[in-house]
Amino acid sequence: MRMEKLLLEYLPILIFIGLAAVLGGVLIVVPLVIAPSKPDPEKLSAYECGFPAFGDARMKFDVRFYLVAILFIIFDLEVAFLFPWAITLGTTGVFAFWSMMAFLGVLTVGFIYEWKKGALEWE
Repeated sequence: MRMEKLLLEYLPILIFIGLAAVLGGVLIVVPLVIAPSKPDPEKLSAYECGFPAFGDARMKFDVRFYLVAILFIIFDLEVAFLFPWAITLGTTGVFAFWSMMAFLGVLTVGFIYEWKKGALEWE
């Protein structure tokens, strides 16, 4: 009896997942059935701002774009972990403090790497 009661508590979640799967399937299948599909060469051609395509799509990017992305991840992670840590610092103790200092040290090394690579300087 207890197991049946526990399983009944999960019934709304299972119904929600089932409805989401059915609705997702319907929303994928209906456009495939209803939408007209008459591709012509003009519609299938590559479009690049009204000009014929030029150059290779696999060109090299400047490494600074990747460095800026790494910089964003560094500060994003710092903020994401720093707020919960600051809120619970009174109850977590000295170990949590030094763990966060080690984490911030790793992030500082990443920031120094970015700085030395020149990612913060744009021409």
